[in-house]
Amino acid sequence: MMDEKWMKLAIEMARSTMGQTSPNPAVGAVVVNHGRAVGMGAHLKPGEGHAEVHALKQAGDQAEGGTIYVTLEPCSHYGKTPPCADLIIEKKLARVVVASVDPNPLVAGRGLKKLEEAGLDVTVGVLKEEALQLNEFFFHHTATQKPFVTLKAAMTLDGKIATSSGSSKWITSEEAREDVHLDRHLHDAILVGANTVKQDNPSLTARLHGDAISPVRIVLDTSLSIPTTSAVLTDGLSPTWVICGSEASEEKESLLTGVAHVRVIRMQAESIELPELLSLLGKEKILSLYVEGGAKIHGAFLDQKAVDRMIIYIAPKIIGSRDAFSVFNGEGVLTMNEAVDLSIQEIKTVGRDIKVTATLT
Repeated sequence: MMDEKWMKLAIEMARSTMGQTSPNPAVGAVVVNHGRAVGMGAHLKPGEGHAEVHALKQAGDQAEGGTIYVTLEPCSHYGKTPPCADLIIEKKLARVVVASVDPNPLVAGRGLKKLEEAGLDVTVGVLKEEALQLNEFFFHHTATQKPFVTLKAAMTLDGKIATSSGSSKWITSEEAREDVHLDRHLHDAILVGANTVKQDNPSLTARLHGDAISPVRIVLDTSLSIPTTSAVLTDGLSPTWVICGSEASEEKESLLTGVAHVRVIRMQAESIELPELLSLLGKEKILSLYVEGGAKIHGAFLDQKAVDRMIIYIAPKIIGSRDAFSVFNGEGVLTMNEAVDLSIQEIKTVGRDIKVTATLT
């Protein structure tokens, strides 16, 4: 029970840094000696000290003979920082309790082996599921080399995302929109289509109370048709990547890339193929992607089952028009046997709206 108590504290510390450590995982550590916490730490930023380093520095001499609780296996290799496993051995701790093994091939059990060979008592798997959930983006990317994809949509009770005239502001409540900004902050990148930029001219930033890290803004624009005056191209609030097809205008590309925070990425084919796009983003260390496009973009991701999680906000409003825009405008299926099955993970109210979180089965 005491192991779970201290590991829970380490997990809470790691959770507080979510959205700011990518492409590294969020990690928390607690050093305990004689029943008291004597050092605590969390990984705060890529390239800086790991959670164990901060916790052991705070513990000082009190670390000797104590136990360190870490949400992820201590590293055993030299990266941008020295191995944490070596530091734990150097500080003469007696025991190490780890929630989950690091799937990184550079670590993957080697840190644990090094600690055991040095004579430390090692326990693995305390609150493992909570730790895995904490870094699901990191674990997914390590396993697939592609980003974890969250598809978000806001619709009325009759399943519409805009009226027949294209009006969509605002379907959901202010509370729901604030919730969206929190999710944006937790993801590495946010993706929309060219039509969304043309119609709504969004900023696509994470606007929260206080400071918030905004994601990379990705616009799928096969022919580079978005106006040069678009907010995502001119405001400089966060990087913007415009994805285009192989036949897009080179003159327009030169015009767009003249802006410091804008990058144009040209695909190999005339059209933008999602498998190629996701592989490219994975190589660019985009661990998580928040898809917030229109019906066409949503339909394309659903058709190819390129979605890991779906978040749907349902507003207590009805548009009632057969010509209004629906959430998905893809190829779809012809029979119910082919319908995409979902596993509902959570249903809760946010302001006046219902938030449904589901995964594809």
